[in-house]
Amino acid sequence: MDLNSASTVVLQVLTQATSQDTAVLKPAEEQLKQWETQPGFYSVLLNIFTNHTLDINVRWLAVLYFKNGIDRYWRRVAPHALSEEEKTTLRAGLITNFNEPINQIATQIAVLIAKVARLDCPRQWPELIPTLIESVKVQDDLRQHRALLTFYHVTKTLASKRLAADRKLFYDLASGIYNFACSLWNHHTDTFLQQVSSGNEAAVLSSLERTLLSLKVLRKLTVNGFVEPHKNMEVMGFLHGIFDRLKQFLECSRSIGTDNVCRDRLEKTIILFTKVLLDFLDQHPFSFTPLIQRSLEFSVSYVFTEVGEGVTFERFIVQCMNLIKMIVKNYAYKPSKNFEDSSPETLEAHKIKMAFFTYPTLTEICRRLVSHYFLLTEEELTMWEEDPEGFNFGNYYFWRALFVIFLIVAVEETGGDSWKYSLRPCTEVLFIDIFHEYNQTLTPVLLEMMQTLQGPTNVEDMNALLIKDAVYNAVGLAAYELFDSVDFDQWFKNQLLPELQVIHNRYKPLRRRVIWLVGQWISVKFKSDLRPMLYEAICNLLQDQDLVVRIETATTLKLTVDDFEFRTDQFLPYLETMFTLLFQLLQQVTECDTKMHVLHVLSCVIERVNMQIRPYVGCLVQYLPLLWKQSEEHNMLRCAILTTLIHLVQGLGADSKNLYPFLLPVIQLSTDVSQPPHVYLLEDGLELWLVTLENSPCVTPELLRIFQNMSPLLELSSENLRTCFKIINGYIFLSSTEFLQTYAVGLCQSFCDLLKEITTEGQVQVLKVVENALKVNPVLGAQMFQPILPCVFRGIIEGERYPVVMSTYLGVMGRVLLQNTSFFSSLLTEMAHKFNQEMDQLLGNMIEMWVDRMDNITQPERRKLSALALLSLLPSDNSVIQDKFCGIINISVEGLHDVMTEDPETGTYKDCMLMSHLEEPKVTEDEEPPTEQDKRKKMLALKDPVHTVSLQQFIYEKLKAQQELLGEQGFQSLMETVDTEIVTQLQEFLHGF
Repeated sequence: MDLNSASTVVLQVLTQATSQDTAVLKPAEEQLKQWETQPGFYSVLLNIFTNHTLDINVRWLAVLYFKNGIDRYWRRVAPHALSEEEKTTLRAGLITNFNEPINQIATQIAVLIAKVARLDCPRQWPELIPTLIESVKVQDDLRQHRALLTFYHVTKTLASKRLAADRKLFYDLASGIYNFACSLWNHHTDTFLQQVSSGNEAAVLSSLERTLLSLKVLRKLTVNGFVEPHKNMEVMGFLHGIFDRLKQFLECSRSIGTDNVCRDRLEKTIILFTKVLLDFLDQHPFSFTPLIQRSLEFSVSYVFTEVGEGVTFERFIVQCMNLIKMIVKNYAYKPSKNFEDSSPETLEAHKIKMAFFTYPTLTEICRRLVSHYFLLTEEELTMWEEDPEGFNFGNYYFWRALFVIFLIVAVEETGGDSWKYSLRPCTEVLFIDIFHEYNQTLTPVLLEMMQTLQGPTNVEDMNALLIKDAVYNAVGLAAYELFDSVDFDQWFKNQLLPELQVIHNRYKPLRRRVIWLVGQWISVKFKSDLRPMLYEAICNLLQDQDLVVRIETATTLKLTVDDFEFRTDQFLPYLETMFTLLFQLLQQVTECDTKMHVLHVLSCVIERVNMQIRPYVGCLVQYLPLLWKQSEEHNMLRCAILTTLIHLVQGLGADSKNLYPFLLPVIQLSTDVSQPPHVYLLEDGLELWLVTLENSPCVTPELLRIFQNMSPLLELSSENLRTCFKIINGYIFLSSTEFLQTYAVGLCQSFCDLLKEITTEGQVQVLKVVENALKVNPVLGAQMFQPILPCVFRGIIEGERYPVVMSTYLGVMGRVLLQNTSFFSSLLTEMAHKFNQEMDQLLGNMIEMWVDRMDNITQPERRKLSALALLSLLPSDNSVIQDKFCGIINISVEGLHDVMTEDPETGTYKDCMLMSHLEEPKVTEDEEPPTEQDKRKKMLALKDPVHTVSLQQFIYEKLKAQQELLGEQGFQSLMETVDTEIVTQLQEFLHGF
């Protein structure tokens, strides 16, 4: 592509590609796509986006196409890779000028230079770093800033490389430029500190921006640029200097307004200081040891004393708490139980920690956390009143709190709102970690705080109510640590239960907190005898005037029914009331998160009480279709509805058929891979499909029709494949004839495709479907899955090497041989033709392999099936079968050992697998009642030869028939081929016949 002639054409097409008119846009995009692989195209793009006189949108698009081209065509091995000559020209052009006036385009250019650097620096691009260093020294503000921006992105990208050779190159780079990077940062920092008092906001912002960028460079070099950073004086000097710099910047916040760009940049810089410390601690815990004392002193003083008043802000407090937490929890600083086994570095760090965390320090931290940071704020109380659902699900759930903690570390470029509710969960996590680490010291402190709050609290004293709320919060968070120190049962009866009965509106924070507290202790220490009292209280609180209290009560109810010591008999008297109130709560709440939560509670209740829910679910069953329709744009809520339906179907059993008008379309949509929602709904949808089949009393046309979704699901070969096979088996057990006649051809084709590329476990799942089809309907099953059976036969003959697969092969072939003899004969004829062998010879080979691999079969049912199948070949005058007679008898005797049990009174043997009549199993309270599918399997077993034919009787009859066929002398000669020990065992089993 000639640059001069092409520039005008490319510029024109790029201009068209920025159009809002799709008729103009689409052809332009197609043309640009064709040019991507043309030599010279990226040189033209470089000329366009570095020409500042052109339209900004066109230049922006040129940068993006250039950046995408680096990803696709810069590597030497890439298809249509750029030539080395063009890459050399492009590298030189990218760093000729750092004078891009538009911030967004400048950032994109910096990123694309970093992408090239990742691939080429320093080997093919040795001049990059020296050029950047020289450019950040220039006096021109724009060029200096753009060069510094590029320097940061290049450093960040090179630091992220993980191969050993790349790490070595970055170590060398860091050692070479660290001194310069420190000097650069100190220069810009000092400039900023001098300009803060000048009142020139533009100059302050400019120097602060450079301070931030240079600090970002130093962060990457410090954390990722040294193997043993503690041995580098410059690195440790920089890290020790952070604390003084932080103090200076925090003091600057007094003179900078609270609502401007400078303030935002200042706070980001302060946060970046803390991130350097946190990252360094994470990557180099032992190198951090000299910084432990200073870090703890600094963080504790600013967070837990008056030093921080007026200068700290929420994000900074969060970071300081994270620093304390990481030091407290760091495994590198925890000595072994036997101190002599610990490294000197660990012992040194532990000694510093213990020297700092004295009794007065720990006591002050604990009291300050509880009495200051745990208190509900005015803002939170306002939110409670104005947005109760947002209060519950944006602020307090501890599982959510942990999630937020990780988000805090990850998010760098956020506005203030993103941090709005991050402080509370951070304080709670810090409290838990410190209390766990120093529980012997802090338990008496917390118990003393509890003692001062005994008895009711004056509803007019809001401060006292909030203090009690905070202390109860601490007791809940420390529940496991306080197990031996708090008699929670007595405290519940004497203190907490009466507080739940105070109905005054101002007491609602405590009602909510107490029921939350019970939820934290329910699995720690809570007598079973007290549960009826708790259920009574829950029923009352689910009728509380305050929505926040009701939602929290629902959460505690879930924890209660999920608990190991839950007893259905205690719960049943309250079931109707609770279920009704939960349903009313579900209708009342409006937020998607809240509805999901209440649905989850309802699901847990249904799951625990199972069939006993049936009288009370009518209202929910009528409401769910409406909720499903309303949640069309909320797939996570639909997932919660699917989970509820799963438990409903299990609880309703055969009565779930009444739900089919709603249920089956839901399954249809959730499992249709052509519908976008399947990405969210598929797993739960398949589970619902499965339990629907398991509990279906009979097949319906609609239930049969949704199996059309299965073929694409099998093609996905996803982690849901196991559930898909269970569904297929469910249809076979439910209505084998209709199902196989309708879908077996397509299903068989899908199985044949799967068997070519599926794992061993997947092969077994496919074969089990075939085995079940043969078990339910031997004739139709063999006919429908006929294309698969030659593969099974071949696997047996060739001695499949995986035992579990071989076992399943023998199970399938055993069904065919025993229950569909004519089909086996035709299969043998077909395989003899394929193997170019005589039928008798092939049969002999199969029997020989069967006998040889019998030990691969571990299931007693299959072992008995093998014995019955091979015995079914008798009586026979076929010389091959007679030649394998010994093996057949050996397998038969092994089968007898597997299934025969001796009656100690009579001394006779009986087949333990025989089932003569249908017995309804006795279901204990802890067991789930049998599903309709369980009943179908039981009925099927009553027709299965494995469970209806006595192996002992079968062997006797076959041997007697063989004897009659051959005569006494011929039969005796045949028996002489069997080992005498086996004959003796056989006679013992057949004694009495």
